[in-house]
Amino acid sequence: MDRRVHDCVGALLVKDGRILLGRRRDDCDWLAGAWDVFGGHVEDGESGEQAIARELGEELGIVPIGLHYMGCLESQDVPEPWRLRLYRVASWTGQPAPLAEHAQLRWCALDEAQARLRDAHPDFPLLLALAFESAASAH
Repeated sequence: MDRRVHDCVGALLVKDGRILLGRRRDDCDWLAGAWDVFGGHVEDGESGEQAIARELGEELGIVPIGLHYMGCLESQDVPEPWRLRLYRVASWTGQPAPLAEHAQLRWCALDEAQARLRDAHPDFPLLLALAFESAASAH
C-alpha cells in the first residue's frame, strides 16, 4: 500500500543570533503543544517558496524576502510519512505575531532551539546550526 507523504515546508527566521520558534496551541490537530518552526503543507501546484510565503502570511502576518534552501528532513513514521523542506528567511516585512495555530512565539538562541526541536527529528539540530552559520556569514 502506497502511503501519501505529507509534503511540508518550514521557515527558519534568524535575526540577531536568534531563531523564532512557535509553541502550537493545545487544540491543534497536528503537533498540539509542541515547539516548531513556521510553515505547513504545500498545496497542489505550489512551489516550496510559494508555500513558505503563504504560510508565513497566514501564521505570522509577514512577507518573506530572500529565502535560502537549507535542507530536507524526512520520516517514514506511522501513522503517516512526511517531508519537511527548510528555508532560512533572510529578511521579511511586517512584525511576526501569532495569527493562527501558535499560542506563543519565542526568539531562541541556537542551543535552546536545538533542544526544543531535537525530538522532532535527529537532523534538526544540524540544520539549525547551518541556518545560524549562513545567517552570520550573510552579514
